[in-house]
Amino acid sequence: MGTACLYEGKAKRIFETEDPDVLRIAYKDDATAFNGEKKEVLTGKGRLNNEISSLIFERLQEEGIASHFIRRLSDTEQLVHPVEIVPLEVVVRRIAAGSIVKRTGLERGTIMDPPVVECYYKDDALGDPLLNDEHIRLLQLAKPAELDTMKQLALRVYDVLSKLFDRAGITLVDFKLEFGRRSGEILLADEISPDTCRLWDKETGASFDKDLFRFGQGDLQTGYETILSRLGGHEA
Repeated sequence: MGTACLYEGKAKRIFETEDPDVLRIAYKDDATAFNGEKKEVLTGKGRLNNEISSLIFERLQEEGIASHFIRRLSDTEQLVHPVEIVPLEVVVRRIAAGSIVKRTGLERGTIMDPPVVECYYKDDALGDPLLNDEHIRLLQLAKPAELDTMKQLALRVYDVLSKLFDRAGITLVDFKLEFGRRSGEILLADEISPDTCRLWDKETGASFDKDLFRFGQGDLQTGYETILSRLGGHEA
């Protein structure tokens, strides 16, 4: 298996393999927040994100939602198909928290029915700004049909994940998705983990996601272990 690193991001490294149609993703223990302004190495974080993301991609595939995911390779690695990443983050919000509270004045905890779908430009230099459909068209980031597909898929993912987490005693507050192009098809890509979801305990309202690190609310690894355990994964 080839070992050339093709890309290194904040949370993952991507390596080539001997098969040009397969890439190896290695999850890192690095934790970042506020566009990289806050950084720390948290032992075990990479394993937890890999295990949770793999479990979620498998569940979505069972529901007919295609992604780049092939299989989990090891505690910290998974195999995926290469895709051309669409430079948009698609966010689905069911309960008001985070930036939407600051932008709209909504009270934290306000339920949005139906969920709100937002798109953000993946550009650290610009601070990942919120875009509307016209901005996306102007910047030629995605074709109208692709954008419609991403939004529809995002809501399908919400339907599956909200039920999955609800059964685990967890409220899915909001989450971020990324998509890629593969042979003319739009597929889910990147990861779906507590790094990319806001997750609250249904009874106590306690956070089990990256807000633990962002705002110093508690031990991130413990929160992520709770998510993995409740979803039926294997703890360390």
